[in-house]
Amino acid sequence: MKDIELIEKLRTLGFKEYEARVFIVMLKGEPMSASDISKESKVIRNSIYDILKSFVDKGYCNEIETNTILKYRIIDPQIILDKIERDYNAKHKSSITLLKDTFGEIQSLYKSQKNENKTKENEIELIRGFNKHRVAKYLELFKNTKKEVLGMFRLNGVVTAELDSTAEKLISSGGVIRSIYQISLDFKIIKDGKSYPASEEDLIHVCESFEKYGEQVRLSNMKIPNISVFDKENIFINMSEKSVPKNKQADIIIKNPDFAEHMIDLFNFYWEHGMTVQQYKNSIKGLELIVNRK
Repeated sequence: MKDIELIEKLRTLGFKEYEARVFIVMLKGEPMSASDISKESKVIRNSIYDILKSFVDKGYCNEIETNTILKYRIIDPQIILDKIERDYNAKHKSSITLLKDTFGEIQSLYKSQKNENKTKENEIELIRGFNKHRVAKYLELFKNTKKEVLGMFRLNGVVTAELDSTAEKLISSGGVIRSIYQISLDFKIIKDGKSYPASEEDLIHVCESFEKYGEQVRLSNMKIPNISVFDKENIFINMSEKSVPKNKQADIIIKNPDFAEHMIDLFNFYWEHGMTVQQYKNSIKGLELIVNRK
């Protein structure tokens, strides 16, 4: 029973069944003739000579010449273990080298096809419906940005005064974020864990908080589109309108440097005609003075 289990283990290590049988018989350590090994291992003599020759070539046993016949004696199993281990390591190293070389070719082919597939048909992506998926696509573009994000926004929903970690990371690494916010109070602000309708002071506080993190901010009285330009190449256009049901709202992603230039020109127009947060604060104070005087 023990021999059967050992044969199975040797087969797992790469020995054929006949080789495993011969190997176990030879573990007696004494010189044996081919016929004796054949008899004890129950391996036919036609196969025994091929197996013994293989063992000699691999260095598992020594071939001993006598006056009458050849005899075979196995060497110390520890030495055989070292030989097999070296072979395994060499094969493993060879396999790893082949694996890396093969996948190096695969990677270059993948990049080549990826570049070839950047055709006009693949430059526009329409994202419709589920809001979380659309937000995820926006964040994906933001995370892949290396240098600059230009954004035009109409604030709505719930707005916090904190800049998200992705924006902070971009700014801390030397990137630039320039944003234009349409002057509107059509959003809610979080205070003490609850959301409240925003006031002019809230709008100022949110923008000043963004500036504190390093974002450059302008405010505009004009109606502006929800468009962001990433690294002068990728454009994200938010098509959301209150009158359109959420499941039918859509965003468009355009990957085209030429079109991005046009959107940058549009951004710069609103930027030049916008006001700083301080100018907006001064305008609010000026209105208050006029109202008080009346």
